[in-house]
Amino acid sequence: MRELRIHGRGGQGSVTAAELIAVAAFEGGVFAQAFPAFGVERRGAPVQAFVRFDDKKIRLRSQVYEPDYIIVQDSTLIKDVNVFMGVKKGGIVIVNTEKKPDYKVPDGVKLITIDATTIALKAIGLPITNTSLMGAFAAATGEIQFSALEKALNNRFSRELAAKNINAARVAFDMVKGAA
Repeated sequence: MRELRIHGRGGQGSVTAAELIAVAAFEGGVFAQAFPAFGVERRGAPVQAFVRFDDKKIRLRSQVYEPDYIIVQDSTLIKDVNVFMGVKKGGIVIVNTEKKPDYKVPDGVKLITIDATTIALKAIGLPITNTSLMGAFAAATGEIQFSALEKALNNRFSRELAAKNINAARVAFDMVKGAA
């Protein structure tokens, strides 16, 4: 089983990202499970969402404590929350930032940075980064196929909004693939 933990702030679409990644994984023939960590979330407060992937049914229902993958939607969380906690050696962390990282990443963990905010602003017209980061995740991990992500986005959003989000995901996907 492979696991993903998404760190974001309330209102950034972390829960939606987890759901859509799970749908895309299922569309690709993999069992998947997505769920949020609920607390006293409000817009702007730190939130977490989780996804599990496996070739067989998933019965585990606990939070994800030792993820293979981490997505950080807002790099300012890194100073407030230990987003790297528990990440497995050989894991991949994707951080939305336009800056050069100035934080310590655990040994054996691959860090991918991408300016998902600028991508979202150009493609969608809003600083909602979740679909950009989903595209980056697809490219970096291979856990979901881009075509399955595209189908999940088409099923979730109206035609025009789906097209904008698919564009954002495609730009990020191509950037990460091009950097690999």
